Amino acid sequence: METGGGHHLAVGALGLGCMGMTFAYDSDLRDETESIAVIHRALELGVTFLDTADAYGPFTNEELVGRAIAGRRDEVVLATKFANRREDGRRWIDNSPEWIHQVCDDSLRRLGVEHIDLYYMHRRDPAVPIAESVGAMAE
Repeated sequence: METGGGHHLAVGALGLGCMGMTFAYDSDLRDETESIAVIHRALELGVTFLDTADAYGPFTNEELVGRAIAGRRDEVVLATKFANRREDGRRWIDNSPEWIHQVCDDSLRRLGVEHIDLYYMHRRDPAVPIAESVGAMAE
């Protein structure tokens, strides 16, 4: 797959979606230690593509993935998503360049990394020109 910068992003046939480790499924079954062990075992087995999003938790999934890959960043192809905005009990989709810059920085901090390999829109707001959103993502 080509990324915006013309770089080749190589991933295996299997990836690990980390959403359920902190979000969406039965919260009584969640265990951070076990989730981190699952990520580590996936890496040992050659599964290097990890997928998360700022919306999962919200935010706690990126933090968990960040703890799991600490010291192992070079072993991982890391994907995360943005666009689900929440404030004051409201939720909406935000693809504005200003929001993208802010949440990308927030995701980098939560993940504890200097770069994200695949950064993509979780949902699209058709009111925001796609060229503006993609331009902000490329920056």
